[in-house]
Amino acid sequence: MTETTAPVENQQSQELQSLLTQQRQAYMANPSPDREQRVNDLRTLARMIREHQDDLVKAVSADYGNRSHHETLFAEIFPALDGIKDTIKRLKKWMKPQRRHIDITAFPTSSTKVIPQPLGVVGVIVPWNFPINLSFGPLINIFAAGNRAMVKMSENSRNLTALLKRISGDYFPQDKLVFLEETGGVGIEFSALKFDHLIFTGSGATGRKVMAAAAANLTPVTLELGGKSPAIVGPDYDTDTAVERVLFWKLFNAGQICTTVDYLLLPEEKVEAFVEKAKKVFKKRYPEIQHADYTSVIDEGSFQRIWQTLDDALAKGATAIDLTDGQGSREDPLKKFPAHLLINVSEDMDVMKREIFGPLLPIKTYNSREEVADYINSGDRPLAIYPFTKDKELRDYYIDHVMSGGVSVNNAVLHVGQHDIPFGGVGESGMGHYHGYEGFLTFSKLRPVFYQGPLDPLKLLMPPYGNLANKMMKLMLRLTK
Repeated sequence: MTETTAPVENQQSQELQSLLTQQRQAYMANPSPDREQRVNDLRTLARMIREHQDDLVKAVSADYGNRSHHETLFAEIFPALDGIKDTIKRLKKWMKPQRRHIDITAFPTSSTKVIPQPLGVVGVIVPWNFPINLSFGPLINIFAAGNRAMVKMSENSRNLTALLKRISGDYFPQDKLVFLEETGGVGIEFSALKFDHLIFTGSGATGRKVMAAAAANLTPVTLELGGKSPAIVGPDYDTDTAVERVLFWKLFNAGQICTTVDYLLLPEEKVEAFVEKAKKVFKKRYPEIQHADYTSVIDEGSFQRIWQTLDDALAKGATAIDLTDGQGSREDPLKKFPAHLLINVSEDMDVMKREIFGPLLPIKTYNSREEVADYINSGDRPLAIYPFTKDKELRDYYIDHVMSGGVSVNNAVLHVGQHDIPFGGVGESGMGHYHGYEGFLTFSKLRPVFYQGPLDPLKLLMPPYGNLANKMMKLMLRLTK
């Protein structure tokens, strides 16, 4: 008789629970590590990256089929190492207990503090698109806050996961950090563990499943999702500059970035100039798409999905501009998708209904700022918006009237890489924040502590209530005015 899947699933659950128990016990033995220990953990994390930098870059490229070496260094290795350096510099201030105001009921000799303390064990669910950044990034905040972590990697990151599993034990014991691979069903089993916090980065559909599984344990969840983040080129903004910046991010990692420019809002009179400049910029940066600098689509399913999205747009009346001059092939073994601009797009096209996650850039035209705001606000709140304008009033109009997770002005994505501001979505694009101080707070319990002094004013209000209590209450109420 062949073995059924139920015992395998049960074994997975038991193994996961065993790892969680191990980390929980280690946390209970040392529930509040001092700054020296946290800094040591962060430096060890940096050493792990530095000593295996080339292997990490190669593993990610192997998972993609081809991933630009420079893109991995720029978007994954550098942010992790620089984030560690920045966090170590700021950690002493972050950990310092905060003195707070004492209310009249405890005056005059009592005091209060708010003490940031570790939550315990944090679960991290990592996507495939930036698997180093999106595993080590949360780990920086998790370790800074004094926690332990279990990290579940994506099934599309098999080479990287195998490497991390092999080397992590040389730097951290399993009761501090463990990397796990996706072996079918592990994702939901992982989400259902009784973590002290769970952070997930990925699609909205999967995010809902993760949150539902975590809800059974009332596990707090940070969701970093995606959505259709627009760039808005103002009438005043230089078209050539807009092309150079928008195309850089749209084609970075072959468009497989949750915060990339998903579509472009452009004044009608700028469309022709934008298209012509885009052709020149693409040809200069990528003379041919089989070059190592042009990243592959992650897997065959995603590759064919983008082709189907393009086919759907063409069938429904869009005009496509192939920036590669026909270099792409639907049977490309390296899955290099040719970059396209799409004009004359409509809302019934798949390219305008869901996040693209590929090198297709739809262009919509507009006549007024109000039209832009109404259009964006009619859909789900995006993870980011990117207004391009030198007009401060116009810039602030979009910031004030269009809600999004974050904003980069006159560029795209760069707000995500700033260590001292939070990163997170809103509504359909996510909930909660991490990065910098806000990340430290996300993975900490801000624990309020009241210290009773030798004098206790409440003695004057204790039963039996009489004339003195009446006078005290009148005084207290008067002081509220």
